[in-house]
Amino acid sequence: MALLLLFSVFVVSTCGLIYELICGTLASYLLGDSITQFSTIIGVYLFSMGVGSYLSKFIDKNLIEFFIKIELLIGLLGGFSALLLFVAFEFINHFRPLLYSIVFLIGCCVGLEIPLMMRILKEHYTDFKDLVSKVFTFDYIGALLASLLFPLLLVPHLGLVRSALLFGLINTSVGMLAIWSFRNTLNQHRLWYIKAMGCSVVLAIAFIFSNTLTTFAEAQNYEGKILYSKSTPYQRIVLTRNQNDIRLFLNGNLQFSSRDEYRYHEALVHLGLSQIASPKKVLVLGGGDGFAVREILKYPSVEEITLVDLDPAMTELFRCVPLLYDLNEKALQSNKVKIIHDDAFLWLRKNQQFFDFIVVDFPDPSNFSLGKLYSNAFYRTLYAALNQNGMAVIQSTSPLVARKSYWCIANTLSSVGFFVKPYVTYVPAFGLWGYHLVAKSEQFSPTYRLPHSLKYLTQNLIPSLFNIPHDMDYLSTEINALNNQALVRYFEDEWLNYVG
Repeated sequence: MALLLLFSVFVVSTCGLIYELICGTLASYLLGDSITQFSTIIGVYLFSMGVGSYLSKFIDKNLIEFFIKIELLIGLLGGFSALLLFVAFEFINHFRPLLYSIVFLIGCCVGLEIPLMMRILKEHYTDFKDLVSKVFTFDYIGALLASLLFPLLLVPHLGLVRSALLFGLINTSVGMLAIWSFRNTLNQHRLWYIKAMGCSVVLAIAFIFSNTLTTFAEAQNYEGKILYSKSTPYQRIVLTRNQNDIRLFLNGNLQFSSRDEYRYHEALVHLGLSQIASPKKVLVLGGGDGFAVREILKYPSVEEITLVDLDPAMTELFRCVPLLYDLNEKALQSNKVKIIHDDAFLWLRKNQQFFDFIVVDFPDPSNFSLGKLYSNAFYRTLYAALNQNGMAVIQSTSPLVARKSYWCIANTLSSVGFFVKPYVTYVPAFGLWGYHLVAKSEQFSPTYRLPHSLKYLTQNLIPSLFNIPHDMDYLSTEINALNNQALVRYFEDEWLNYVG
């Protein structure tokens, strides 16, 4: 009996933390700013556990029944938390109150359970110190297990919705085990079996049909049919199709539309690469879809392309799926391309090579994890990896929507010694979009050796891209550093106030 209750402490701790990690990850997918979301969610969870612990003192009777009720409630609430949030995000205007209400309720239930179990366990332990030490030992071991299981096993293999439902089933299974263990002292234990079995059946059915339910919930957030969706340890990948338009979303943010991505990628690659005489070694940071690599391969002199992308699921998708490798013209299958799966910030710090051209094609700096890739610390390593006569290009968000963000990137690049040449282009899926072309010296040439197969760029068009309109003109900003992440603050403020 005592061992069962100690095991229950372990399960409660593991499941409770798993649910909060799921809510935090889901919130970062839907709302952005992963650090803030995780910080506030874990804070609310710990506070609500304190509230639950306080409320437990008012429970004086039927402790075992109350424990079973809470176990089943946590199973249902936690199990359906991810699915409920997925659906609610599209249909309600005030998503955060629902999110934090679910977090608070789960925390309260977990906070209620642990004191209740300690009181029940007192009947089996004469040494109070031994009881407390064992309860908290099992509690903390459960927390450790949750923190290891979540990124290494659950998210990559099950996804958020199925992980939540699985741990809901674990909670209800513990409830049934408790009913069996206390069947001789529990009033109407057969009725409790029926209740617990009913909860488990509902969760099991939801688990079996979770892909259908998730697709339905996610489909409410996107136009067109969802072709592919997957949660990786790094991001949520969703591909949609609307007639002939294929779109990629990472954490809910549009990355490309197949109708006009060539405009974005031609502008990204060719304005810099076409100025370099006989480029041989090229580095692409980000760009796991292979579109930038496709454009680089149009230069016969290029001998080696190193692509560094954090998420192997992205490069595998665009290397192996016919619909997608048709879009990038099998660029990632080229024997000139070397694919490395690593954090670009860490990889560049260890790098000893020099490159003629570097493409920096990261998602926008919507959170601190991405913001570090736009920092002066990162740009110093970029500077060190560039040949003396080489160039680099950085995608730099929309200067029309996020003017401060755009010039913060320029000012940060200048602060490490780069000569910076800003330019913009129009991409229908995004609107006006900005880039920065950089070099170690002021070597920008008016001559462009463009490939013949381009759809968008021409010699006559290029000069107009460097003409920055007055409403997007230069602004003085803070330098984006690791210790201030000024760019993330600018970006959040500007895009939050933007009404498209």
